[in-house]
Amino acid sequence: MSDTYVIALGSNRPSRTAASPRRLIDRALARLQDEGIALIRRSATIETSAIGPSSRRYANAAAVIRTDYDPQGLLTLFKQVEQEFGDRRGQRWSARALDLDIILWSGGPWHSNRLTIPHPAFRERDFVLGPMVAIAGNWRDPVSGLSVRHLHARLTRPTRATR
Repeated sequence: MSDTYVIALGSNRPSRTAASPRRLIDRALARLQDEGIALIRRSATIETSAIGPSSRRYANAAAVIRTDYDPQGLLTLFKQVEQEFGDRRGQRWSARALDLDIILWSGGPWHSNRLTIPHPAFRERDFVLGPMVAIAGNWRDPVSGLSVRHLHARLTRPTRATR
């Protein structure tokens, strides 16, 4: 039985197989399709500022995929593909060739010692929600019940000046 996922892809360092982070995202999606994952929709690739100590800008995208992998199996595949495209450095938020994250799953919430769905930080990240709006705006966060479109609007709305 196939499941549907919304995933986020990020890169801010060229890899051994791609000349630029943007091209690396394209190649990563192709690599996932080589594993039998169906690409349903993908967002445009955007460029964003880094979070944390990395000074390099990121290329970010989102995709809706369908696969027979369960969440744990998909995570294992993602870690394998990340390694194929270049070693991740040990420091959190450091420069990396490829970062693949499971954001939402058609099966609802999931929690194990290695994986939490929905992704714990996706509600606060415009570089994730922005691309997701274009391809999965009506998907609902199973924790808050809000749509991706609504979460993005909340995150990006102008703040009121205090009186």
